Amino acid sequence: MSVQTSKFLSYVLRHAPESIGLTLDAQGWADIAELISKANAANHALDVDTLHAVVADSDKKRFTISEDGKRIRAAQGHSVSVKLGHAPVAPPPILYHGTATRFLESIRAQGLLAGGRQQVHLSSDMLTAKTVGQRHGKPVVLTIDAQKMAAAGFAFFRADNGVWLTDTVPPAYLAVAPDGEY
Repeated sequence: MSVQTSKFLSYVLRHAPESIGLTLDAQGWADIAELISKANAANHALDVDTLHAVVADSDKKRFTISEDGKRIRAAQGHSVSVKLGHAPVAPPPILYHGTATRFLESIRAQGLLAGGRQQVHLSSDMLTAKTVGQRHGKPVVLTIDAQKMAAAGFAFFRADNGVWLTDTVPPAYLAVAPDGEY
């Protein structure tokens, strides 16, 4: 898999489809033939085989191809406005969020906010959360009392790649995971 192609697809399908003249539908889907045509016109070599290889080889399963094989979308992480169409799902009792220790004070005061994305991303295991946190500096893993949040009426969704999504996590539902500071 070409890392460069994967990054290009992430950029176009999550953040800037207009950069190549592409339009996503309301659920974030792009027509594969149109994506390939517009990518090539913008000097980004792309063909069906490369696209399928990137989707298949993505360790984080960043992309989803529709059942009919004609459309593609990013699984989550959009900064452009899309409604992925996931139905709310009961979360596991505890979820995790990895971040950098330098953000901890702000998170304790404000909770987890979506920031530049549409929703807060959570994982079902500490290792994944730690890996995410390491991308931003010295990692810290937070636990989210998802069971209490759901009981209080907060909605949770599960992206195609297994990432848990919610709109916000108030401070009352957060704690530093045992052994969560590294």
